[in-house]
Amino acid sequence: MALREIIILPDKRLRSVCKPVAEINDETRALVADMFETMYEAPGIGLAAIQIGVPSRVIVMDLSKREAEAEPRVFINPEITWSSEETSLYEEGCLSIPDIHEDVERPSRVKIRYLDLDGNRQEEDAEGLFATCIQHEVDHLNGILFIDHISKLKRERIIKKFAKAAKRAKQEA
Repeated sequence: MALREIIILPDKRLRSVCKPVAEINDETRALVADMFETMYEAPGIGLAAIQIGVPSRVIVMDLSKREAEAEPRVFINPEITWSSEETSLYEEGCLSIPDIHEDVERPSRVKIRYLDLDGNRQEEDAEGLFATCIQHEVDHLNGILFIDHISKLKRERIIKKFAKAAKRAKQEA
């Protein structure tokens, strides 16, 4: 396992559409292990492979409370097959957009299909925080960020703030 660097807005890779995983092998398992280590260290509750610069359709997630026993979940080639018309509002944040939190409205329930780490096809209903988190992470795999779901004005302010910070960091390097 290795701690990986989380890429930050305005890195253009965050807008990449990720490629499906063709085969679950040792490389896939090593990627997943690195993703968990990185996510727990951050700390976060979900991480898409693209957030560490790997354009593969892989998500890791753990929605357990910090004091509770870990409940690591892996979603390979996930797809949302159904979304409810009913919506929920959750305050979302993102490890690739640190210190920014905004209310995002999404379908309150979804059905997902994915492969587990053993390559078995799974289907599951998600609601509450799980539904919000899986939608947020699947968005990452499609080059969509949570700020794309907020007002244009707020989004532009956030993008401008991160672009300035990146420019400053580049000048100091």
